[in-house]
Amino acid sequence: MWRRAARRGAVVAGPLHHTWRRSLHFRVVAITLVTSSLLVSSFAYLVATQSTNILLDRTRNAALKQLQVDTDYAAEQLRAFNQAYDQQVQTSLRNIASYLSRGGPEQGGAIVALTASKQPYLRTAQSFDVSPLISDDLAHQVAVDSRVSDQIRTHDFGAGPTKYLVTGSPVPTGFGPIELYYIVPLTTEDQTAGQIRTMVLLTGAALVILLGVLSALVTRLVVRPVRVAARTAQRLSAGLLDQRMAVRGEDDLALLAASFNQMATNLQRQIVRLEEMSRLQRRFTSDVSHELRTPLTTVRMAADLIFAERDEFDPAVARAAELLQAELDRFEGLLTDLLEISRFDAGFAMLDAEPTDLVPVVRRVVERLGGVSARAGVPIEVSLPETPVIAEVDPRRVERILRNLVGNAVEHGEGRPVSVALGADDSAVAVTVRDRGIGLRPGEEKLVFNRFWRADPSRARQTGGTGLGLSISLEDARLHGGWLEAWGAPGQGAQFRLTLPVRAGDRLTSSPLRLVPPDALPPNAIEVRPTTLEVSA
Repeated sequence: MWRRAARRGAVVAGPLHHTWRRSLHFRVVAITLVTSSLLVSSFAYLVATQSTNILLDRTRNAALKQLQVDTDYAAEQLRAFNQAYDQQVQTSLRNIASYLSRGGPEQGGAIVALTASKQPYLRTAQSFDVSPLISDDLAHQVAVDSRVSDQIRTHDFGAGPTKYLVTGSPVPTGFGPIELYYIVPLTTEDQTAGQIRTMVLLTGAALVILLGVLSALVTRLVVRPVRVAARTAQRLSAGLLDQRMAVRGEDDLALLAASFNQMATNLQRQIVRLEEMSRLQRRFTSDVSHELRTPLTTVRMAADLIFAERDEFDPAVARAAELLQAELDRFEGLLTDLLEISRFDAGFAMLDAEPTDLVPVVRRVVERLGGVSARAGVPIEVSLPETPVIAEVDPRRVERILRNLVGNAVEHGEGRPVSVALGADDSAVAVTVRDRGIGLRPGEEKLVFNRFWRADPSRARQTGGTGLGLSISLEDARLHGGWLEAWGAPGQGAQFRLTLPVRAGDRLTSSPLRLVPPDALPPNAIEVRPTTLEVSA
């Protein structure tokens, strides 16, 4: 039962918790209602309690005054009797009780009883059966302790439970003290106290509702401009730079709207200026790259002719021809990379995806870099599945990514083996390239994809790279909707992981290969997804 109640409570509290977290308006109104309810409830309880006590004290004082008058009257009437067993004493007690009751509660009087606890010869004289209303404690205080006492009793005489104020006082007589009890029903006081409580509760409820409405209206005046500002900011972030807030009045909210509009105008001006500068820069890069193609072709033809005849030249001239040929190759690669980068920047790069087996793609990249790895003394270890790994990718771009990753690993391998692994699951394929060189310092895994960034500027390149390879690889991975991530640690080398979706257009959620190599983890460590540069579509 408790679990069922807890589940129902969770079902009810779920939407409220969601609204509480997302709506400032709801939070302010709810806090106002709860706080005002507590305050009004405390005030209502205090007023009702004090009102009831005042009514009860007034009734008690009146009853005690009347009790004193009745006590004096009864003592005066019984002063002449010296013997308790005199028949006239009993008759006088009945007459006194009847006279003092003044017709009873029905005629505006009270209930009066005369008892003689110490006189066994005398019977109780009463205008009504009051034995259920006189408790033993009260009787002891009046008869034994000879004190004037009172208490409130509740009893049902057939018309429903009714409260009574029972007061008692000893009456001195010539034959010994007797007890006089003056009993007043509190029906009128109860009704008055109930009306006061009802009035206070209704007034408190109306006050709470009024406070809730006022807080809702006041909060709406403040929250509405904030919501308008949030929507305007969202439109600005979506590229609608002409969006502005309406300025009404001259208060603080109007100042907020005016300041927001001024900020939006300045941002629009800066963004337009930066976009224009970026457009000019991209066009300049593209135009320069294209324009350099023609003289490069001419220089290439002349260099190829000189390089082909280098054996007939002086050794120094032959060495210059070889250097010229190598630098022309690098310059041509740089132009190609600049053109590719300009296409990415302009948003003109297109993905030509087709079902491709990645196993031969990886093998082909490793074979083509075999000569470079042999010259650098860095062996390449390959771990490939025995079955084909099919994915919808652009094979040209994937091969370029892997060529850059493996080439960088060989260059930074420090003579140690480079490991290449291919893995796949139902939704993604991944390739990891691991070197065991000097590694990356903390924070550099976020910089390796920057254009022309080098971990060690004084280090000579072994593969003739242009400094744009990883940047282009990052854009190629993004074009596939995949991830290109880096991990590194000083003295433990670095590892790059390329993760691509099996089906073009799918969203990646995980990778079949881990980013941090198992041999780089401390013993008994649990791998946590590292905060490395991750790019997704």
